[in-house]
Amino acid sequence: MSSELRLKKLRGSGGYVMATVTDEQQMKGNLGGPDLFLAPIGRLDSDKITKHFCNTCEKEFEGPPKIEYENPNEEVAENLILAERGQYICNSCNASIAEYRDFKKEDEAGEVGSAKPLEPQVQNTPQPETISQQAAQPVTTQQETVTKPSPATSVTSIEGKIVFDENANKIGTAKQVGIDSTQSMVLVITKEDGTEGSIPWSSIKKIGEVVLLGKPQEAAPQPGKCSNCGFGNKEGSKFCEECGNKI
Repeated sequence: MSSELRLKKLRGSGGYVMATVTDEQQMKGNLGGPDLFLAPIGRLDSDKITKHFCNTCEKEFEGPPKIEYENPNEEVAENLILAERGQYICNSCNASIAEYRDFKKEDEAGEVGSAKPLEPQVQNTPQPETISQQAAQPVTTQQETVTKPSPATSVTSIEGKIVFDENANKIGTAKQVGIDSTQSMVLVITKEDGTEGSIPWSSIKKIGEVVLLGKPQEAAPQPGKCSNCGFGNKEGSKFCEECGNKI
C-alpha cells in the first residue's frame, strides 16, 4: 500500500481540518460516504495539519487547532481498553472541532466481550431485553425474519464503540444489542448525558472503528441543513461550509 501523504479535508462535529494523511489513515477516516472523518483516525501530528475551520467562529484559520488528550487506560468492555481520548479545539473560541477515542484489545486475537455495566440508575421505564435474555425465550418464526447481525461483528465487537450520526456528531457510546417491545433488534447506547437510549438496527449504516448511522427521516428536517447540497451544518450557520450557499 502506498505511504504517500495527501492533503485531505477531515470533518468533525464542530468543523474540519486540512491535513496530510497516509492511505491507511484515509481508510480509517472513510465511513462509507464521500467525506473523511477525524474521529476514527484519532490524533494527528500537529505539523501535518495546515488549516482548521471552526463552525462556531464560522471562520477558517491557518495552522493546526489545539489538540488535548489523556490516556485513561480504562477497561470499557471485556478485552477492550480505552487507551486514549482527546479532542481538537479551536484556538480562537475553544470550541470542540472533533473528538476521538482510541481503543485497544489486550488480546488482539480474542473477541471483545460484554461492556462493563453502568452505575445503577433509578428508572421506572422498562429497558430493552439484551440478546442473552432473549436467547432464553422461545423464538417465533416472525422474530427470525428480523435481520440479525453476525455475533462476531455486532453483538460483541460493537460494544464500547462511539456512535456518530451521518454528520459526524457524537451521540453516545454503544452498550449492547437488545430487543425492544415490538421484538425488533435495537442498539442500546449510553448518551452523552449518561442516560440510556435505543436506536433501531435498521438505522445503522456502517460498523467500523466507530458506529455510523444513516440519514434521518425527511419528516424531521435538520436545522442548518443546506437546501442546495443537503449538507448538515451547525444550527445557526449562515452559509453552508460545503458549497457556500446561503442558508
